[in-house]
Amino acid sequence: MAKENEPAKKLYRSNSEKLLGGVCGGMAEYFGVDPIIIRLIFVALGLMGPGILLYIIAWIFVPKKAN
Repeated sequence: MAKENEPAKKLYRSNSEKLLGGVCGGMAEYFGVDPIIIRLIFVALGLMGPGILLYIIAWIFVPKKAN
């Protein structure tokens, strides 16, 4: 839970850590992990089936981070 003076964390697509749409970079920033880890998770999910669809849905619905 966020402290009183801290702004709430929001999920955005990254402008700096992006290869395709910035979804994995944004998720990595949100969770505080390396973007490679999130990308590997999406690749693994893609090989099992739902990864590509989940990425496209996130690309559509997760807003791009304002500069």
